[in-house]
Amino acid sequence: MADGWQLTMRDTTVDILKKGLKQIDKLYASSSLVGDPAFFEPADFPWIKTLEDNWQVIRHELDKVMKYREHLPNFQDISREQQGLTQDNRWKTYFFYAYGIKAGDVERCPETDRLLHEIPGMKTAFFSIFGPHKHLPPHRGPYKGVIRYHLGLKIPEPREQCGIRVKDEVRHWEEGKSLVFDDTFEHEAWNHTDEDRVVLFVDFIRPMRFPASSLNSALIQVIGLSPFVLGARGNYLAWEKRFEGIVNDSA
Repeated sequence: MADGWQLTMRDTTVDILKKGLKQIDKLYASSSLVGDPAFFEPADFPWIKTLEDNWQVIRHELDKVMKYREHLPNFQDISREQQGLTQDNRWKTYFFYAYGIKAGDVERCPETDRLLHEIPGMKTAFFSIFGPHKHLPPHRGPYKGVIRYHLGLKIPEPREQCGIRVKDEVRHWEEGKSLVFDDTFEHEAWNHTDEDRVVLFVDFIRPMRFPASSLNSALIQVIGLSPFVLGARGNYLAWEKRFEGIVNDSA
């Protein structure tokens, strides 16, 4: 009886949260200073040019990280909540920040870290490495208060075999070029080649009018202190400690 009551309360709480997020999404969409499309125009964000101009600098630091590719963590090893989305070894990550919290040793890629701070409202950033023949099934992001950014760093040929669909629009990554999209719309991504596809993956605060902007800032702070984020950071720091030993042993 008690178990049934607890399940009912949990389901009710989840329903309330979902309804609350839907209302927040509507507020954010109507308050957005950059509209509410599936894909945004990179020109709407002046800072993107700086990252594109320096993409080879970032690529150089990525190449040093990729020497240890097999030791990099899978996304689901860091964020347990991703296990319903990906369960294989084909989505590797190298984190810099998670909801504004420093994830690990960002000093290993100092120029990338410097450039990340050129992004207004940068909250999450990491190298996202799709292994050969990785396909991420259709899914939706949970929170419209951030916008997703990808900078192509290592895109295998044929380029048309690496892509992302958001709603009914399909785009393909290019080295040194950017994709900006709203991940709360249904989307999926794939790499149907025999090589790794790597992008710099960033979530940044959606530009909005007041009072939605203030609500968004407050909720992002709460999310940053949630068990979801703090637990993932703890998992990453544990990996970072092991990784440091691997790097030192190979030096």
